[in-house]
Amino acid sequence: MLVLFGHMLVFSQSNPEVTSTVDTTQMKIGEQIHFKIAVEVDSTAEVIFPEGQTFIPLEMVEQRPTDSVILQDKLKLIKEYALTQFDSGHYTIPTQQLMINGKPFFTDSLTIQVNDVVVDTTKQKMYDIKSLVMVDKPVGDWWIWLLIGFIVVAAIGFVIYWFVIRKKPLSEEEKIALLPPYDRALAELKKLDESRYLIQSEYKEYYTELTNIVRYYLEEDVRISAMESTTDELITKMELLCDSGNLKLDSDTINQFKNVLKTADLVKFAKSRPDDSVVADDRRTVESIVVKTKQALPEPTEEELMEQEAYVEELVRKKKKKQIKKAVLAAGAIVVIAIGVLTYIFGFESIKDHVFGHPNKTLLENKWVGSSYGYPSMYVETPVVLKRVEDIKKDGGVGTSSNQRYTYGEIHGNFFIQLNVATYEKKEDFDAQKAIETAIERVENAGARNMIVKQEDFISPTGKEGNKVFGTLNLEDPERGTIRNVSYVILSFVQNGGFQQLTMVYPKNDKYADRIVDQITSSIDFKTQSE
Repeated sequence: MLVLFGHMLVFSQSNPEVTSTVDTTQMKIGEQIHFKIAVEVDSTAEVIFPEGQTFIPLEMVEQRPTDSVILQDKLKLIKEYALTQFDSGHYTIPTQQLMINGKPFFTDSLTIQVNDVVVDTTKQKMYDIKSLVMVDKPVGDWWIWLLIGFIVVAAIGFVIYWFVIRKKPLSEEEKIALLPPYDRALAELKKLDESRYLIQSEYKEYYTELTNIVRYYLEEDVRISAMESTTDELITKMELLCDSGNLKLDSDTINQFKNVLKTADLVKFAKSRPDDSVVADDRRTVESIVVKTKQALPEPTEEELMEQEAYVEELVRKKKKKQIKKAVLAAGAIVVIAIGVLTYIFGFESIKDHVFGHPNKTLLENKWVGSSYGYPSMYVETPVVLKRVEDIKKDGGVGTSSNQRYTYGEIHGNFFIQLNVATYEKKEDFDAQKAIETAIERVENAGARNMIVKQEDFISPTGKEGNKVFGTLNLEDPERGTIRNVSYVILSFVQNGGFQQLTMVYPKNDKYADRIVDQITSSIDFKTQSE
């Protein structure tokens, strides 16, 4: 059965009743106690309960929704908080302020005893301390990225060679396209003979290709618009050329050509089916027309030869452009596939950080510097040498006589480091806990919101005892108008007649920042004058 402890404060103004209770005043380290605030007010009253970490030195773990109970003409509001502490000792829950109708009201402070957890060493097995073991320095994963980069570069190089540099054998169609018009026409006629049009009775397709071959030839060599002309128009144009003396063909050859074109029209538009002998005669006639036309044309001028050469060069250029396009597409596909595979293996964030960079990754990979700061000195290794700023004159009631400060970055930046070294004339006048609270206040004053504070003992790698305050908070930057979720660590030591305090503020869930914090923390050391 839980026993309720507490005090009740009664206020006469508008008769509100404020009661604070705790379910127990004895707890073990890490356990939770439940602190309740009850208020009896009029149903129209406005009540604002405490929020955030207002219970220090205890840590508020959870605050539950406000409960309400109607008592005749009044309303009873109950707010419950779960509190904990991870160090043994006597602690006082500080007075909590409520606002009722815009006026402040306060609860009493309560004392809590936090007890150690007793360990029965007779039942707990004990083991000897193991000796130190030297381990090899890890190779790291740089060779994986080197290998992947080599494979990707080699694949892209192969694609460029295959599609661009390599002299690819020309296909039959490409060889024919590069021939002069006369040779190309004869080659296409020969290729038509090897087709299966006649075997499959595809006369329409056969005559279409047959007449197109001779029409293309007439357009290129005779320079008449043959492809867009009807049969009668084409024959008329050829006759006019003959009459003008620009084409020396006899009338029989033109009539034979006219008959071939008319037969082709009947096959294509009237679905006529000529005899095999007619088809063979038309095939010979077309070749004869091509040969006779070539013979009837005057020798090509130098300008015409240059045009023909330009035509061939254009075909080669188009082919080269097509090959480059294929190479680019293939290289792009390789890059996309490589990125996809790397993303699957290493994750998107890791790939993004390696390709586009990450400020804290760059900071982590810097050449670290180890140095002793202040007096009494504190040795620490950091990615960048800390810069000394003006000595702090005001100690805020801590009891120090001199203060030295060294910093890197800004508290609203990607990574912030601040090292304070102070001395005191009389140790009994120095308040270490007050110095820790002052450091927390300094962070709060920088724009902290929803600050979670955790505290525990800390031992440096060289065995020096200290205090660690850590947690998370929302950091508001008034200049940029942004709010970031960040983590912080405050390490405090009283060594060699002085007080040393290291503060680090960095983005939450940043793996590179976490590694920086671990590396800085593991380098902390204190040296005396004789060392």
